[in-house]
Amino acid sequence: MAVTQRRGRKIMMAPAELDEFLATQRTCRVATVSADGSPHVSPLWFVWDGTSLWLYSLTRSKRWADLRRDPRVAVTVDAGEDYGELRGVELSGTVEFVGEAPRTGEPVPELASVERLFAGKNFGLTEMPHDGRHAWVRLTPKSVTSWDFRKLASR
Repeated sequence: MAVTQRRGRKIMMAPAELDEFLATQRTCRVATVSADGSPHVSPLWFVWDGTSLWLYSLTRSKRWADLRRDPRVAVTVDAGEDYGELRGVELSGTVEFVGEAPRTGEPVPELASVERLFAGKNFGLTEMPHDGRHAWVRLTPKSVTSWDFRKLASR
């Protein structure tokens, strides 16, 4: 993952800050490219494993259809209400589909730790519940841009 942020270096998150932020936030906004070329943005829960952002998407959604046709994506995770507390991350790249679709719980070693993280973070469970309607998409970002306006107050 290349963090090549030229502008805003004063407010960009350090790698440890980025990991902590993505580990604690729950909802992201996923931007895909529709069949007619227009953007489509939708909210989704996610989990960060330190390298990749994992999205657990409905397989009968516009988002899923868009990604199957064109795997390019941009994802934003942000927080804060007042200007001085705004912070966030934009990750972009190309997604990969991992495991069966829809996911029924077949053993997929690559998903074992991801599903434990997701189940704990979003459901308070130790095992992932599978509903036969969702499947996994992995974004290992090609670019990352972050901001933390709280750093402006400390200067």
